[in-house]
Formats: sequence, C-alpha cells, structure tokens
Amino acid sequence: MKSIFYNLIILFFSVSGIHAQYTEEDWKDRDTWMKTADLLNFSGIKEGDKVADIGCHEGYLSMHLSKRVLENGRVYAVDVREDRLKTLRENANSRNRKNIITILGDYDNPKLPERELDLIFIIDTYHEMESYEKILQHVKKSLKPNGKVVILEKLKTHVKGKSREVQISAHSLGPEYVRKELKQAGFTIISEIEDHGKWERESSKQMWVILAQKQK
Repeated sequence: MKSIFYNLIILFFSVSGIHAQYTEEDWKDRDTWMKTADLLNFSGIKEGDKVADIGCHEGYLSMHLSKRVLENGRVYAVDVREDRLKTLRENANSRNRKNIITILGDYDNPKLPERELDLIFIIDTYHEMESYEKILQHVKKSLKPNGKVVILEKLKTHVKGKSREVQISAHSLGPEYVRKELKQAGFTIISEIEDHGKWERESSKQMWVILAQKQK
C-alpha cells in the first residue's frame, strides 16, 4: 500500500508539471539567499574531508561539498527517495563529480559508515525527522572523534515560541529545541548563527544554524 501511495505522488508531480523541491534550475539563486559560501566557511569544511549531506534531494549541497573536499575527499549523499538520488547521480555525472556516493536511507537511519565522517550537514531536513533521537545517535556513531554536525533550519514567524509539535506541523523549528536535543544526544554546541537570513527571501522565515561537535 505504501509503495502504491508513493507512486501516485510521483505520478501527480509528473503530470501536473510541478517540479521537485530544490531542482537544479533553482540552485544559482539559492547560492545567494542561503549564503552557501558563508555556511560552508562556517562549518570549517576542508580538502580531503569525508562528509555527509542528509536530506540531499537532487544534490544542491552535495555538489558544493564535492568541490570543497576535492578528489581526495568523499561526500555521502543521503535521501529516502530513490528518484531524487537518481537525479543527483545524473547531476554529479554531468559535472564529473566522482567523489559523491549516494545512499538510500531509512526514515530513522541514514545508513552512514561508522566513525568515518568529519562533518555531517542536515539542511532544512531536521524538522521532518520524527525519529530525530535515533537519527542523532546514528549521526554520532558515523562521526570521527571530534567530528561535527551542521544543522540549518528556518523558524516561521507565526510559530515562534510555540511548542515543538506546532512548529514541525508548519515545517519549521526553533533552535532552542535542537540545541537541547543535540546536548542530550552527546554533542557540544560550539557555534551558532542566530540569523542567517530569510529562507527563499521570505520575511516570515528566518534561518538559523548550529554547529555542534561530537563529545569524545
């Protein structure tokens, strides 16, 4: 039943002409409003790093990460939809990005290799994770000692100060919840950006970023 429902969703988007979120045609504009270069500098990513992009969609951030870590680095691009990963592989091949590995994850497990990664990025995806406690434990196991996780989210004005349940129902989340959950999972918050700008330039959607480190 689940697979039938999933196929119906894909068919709807195909026949209606609605393109998937974060498609390649939007990438150049996203560089500007998401301040992607600043975000990557903030993360401390460097050549040779092994990194992950959880919730990669069609590869926007994965392509940027690939350019940063270069040939001696590696990017694990994770999504729960194979159609997105297929498009990502096509995008990577067209750019000759051979350091990207795609992973079809589960909703409670990104299926990353253990104790291998320097950095994990979760961009506008954490609020969708119902099993965030399990996922954070998998993230921690995947990181090397002192490895880091970067979480970027948007907080919508009309749900600011509301409960976690109300915020996630609006596809939004405040940093106070994520900060607490990271600490409970065994991470140390090392840096934050309280206001990273407006998501898709919409004044009611403020972006924020947390950089946390795995405790030894």
